[in-house]
Amino acid sequence: MMPDSFFPLLRDHAARLDSLLCVGLDPSLDIPTAEVLPRMRAIIDATQPFVCTYKPNSAFYEARGPEGFDVLARIVSHAHSTGHPVILDAKRGDIASSADAYARACFDVLGVDALTVSPLLGSDSVESFARYETRGLFLLCHTSNPGAKDLQELDVEGAPLFQRIAEAALRWNSRGNIGLVVGATFPAQLERVRAIAADMWILLPGVGAQGGDLEASLHAGLDSSGRGVLVNISRAICNAADPGAAARDFRNRINAVRAHHADSAASKPAPGRAAPAGSTPVSDRIALGLYDLGAVRFGEFTLKSGQTSPIYIDLRLLVSDPQLMALAARAMAGVMRSLSYDRIAALPYGGLPIGQAVSLETGKPLLYPRREVKDYGTKKLIEGRYEPGETVVVLDDLVTTGGSKIEAMAPLAEAGLKVTDVVVLVDRQQGGEKELATRGVKLHAVLGLGDMLDSLVRHGRITETVRSHVRGSLGIG
Repeated sequence: MMPDSFFPLLRDHAARLDSLLCVGLDPSLDIPTAEVLPRMRAIIDATQPFVCTYKPNSAFYEARGPEGFDVLARIVSHAHSTGHPVILDAKRGDIASSADAYARACFDVLGVDALTVSPLLGSDSVESFARYETRGLFLLCHTSNPGAKDLQELDVEGAPLFQRIAEAALRWNSRGNIGLVVGATFPAQLERVRAIAADMWILLPGVGAQGGDLEASLHAGLDSSGRGVLVNISRAICNAADPGAAARDFRNRINAVRAHHADSAASKPAPGRAAPAGSTPVSDRIALGLYDLGAVRFGEFTLKSGQTSPIYIDLRLLVSDPQLMALAARAMAGVMRSLSYDRIAALPYGGLPIGQAVSLETGKPLLYPRREVKDYGTKKLIEGRYEPGETVVVLDDLVTTGGSKIEAMAPLAEAGLKVTDVVVLVDRQQGGEKELATRGVKLHAVLGLGDMLDSLVRHGRITETVRSHVRGSLGIG
């Protein structure tokens, strides 16, 4: 990395000014073009003691035609005259000669220091901008708008798209000049990105008019040095009666959270790093392992039961982590030591791999009821050997309302097998225990959802704000 590259300069500038504040210079189109330059200059002059960098959005200047482009160039020049770097929010994304032309327009003609870039066209679209080694890029990862989840949280081979973008950014960052854009309106996703990209700078829009939580976002996004995040504020500063005072207040609020974060960070592991196995309870190790595997996700999801949930637990991913699967199997076997049973009945499909692992751990034989009956061969409802009158413990990955367990246990009862206990790895604590109890069946779980959330907060994976939101939404005490 060259000594005058963007991110080292940004780091030094942030340290010297003790500020992570980025001011967005986005003049409303209602403002006459002739008034834009003096107004933006006045904002820069008033705020520059409290600001780390400025970020004009090119749309508000391009819409004004050639005169607007000239105004943008003058604003960039004025910000530079105060010693501040400039990030152009242009969200460029193209390939080959088109991307080369965009890069030339932004870096050579306008002279900005960094640029927001869409990575959806792949590495070759990013390369046209990244080859400017002394300039910075902020790749769109998880944006702050409500519709971000429409695409950015789609599953891509077992992980959400925004996570795959963060992972790709690490691979593409050979020159050390790539950062990420993650919205303050999605603190749980921000925390996941920080766990992946531990040392990357993150541009954080969404605080202020969009409703992002400043404290939660900083706790989720700050790096181990207490920096690594640029908090962008636009209207709340530019439209204030006293922009300088507003910038000072935001800078001070950010630094207060940084100080608190530094105190709390001293007593917990960094994101993505578990405490030593010997000192961490098995339940915590499983919760942390599931989170780091991507099997626990936060957002907005519709469950099989039809309920909506701010958390999604996909335990099918356990098959991709043999060590974590073995740990889960040992924990479930421990729960089962006090139970009297002849066989294990694992429920398809989520319970089957866990059931096989528990069978190997306990030495107890395994069977499973089929979800659909074959129209050929033996047409059996239950696979595996058993004798009517035997007692089976039903195993599954998790339980929500208990309805699917009751339905799946019906073939077992019809075959003359006794079911008095159900064992799951995770109980979402949404009525499953009570529903099973009405059928004379007792539920046993390695982890309750409330305990899992507590573990994730205790070890720095999620914030208290995220835990409170999930508990409140699901009615968990």
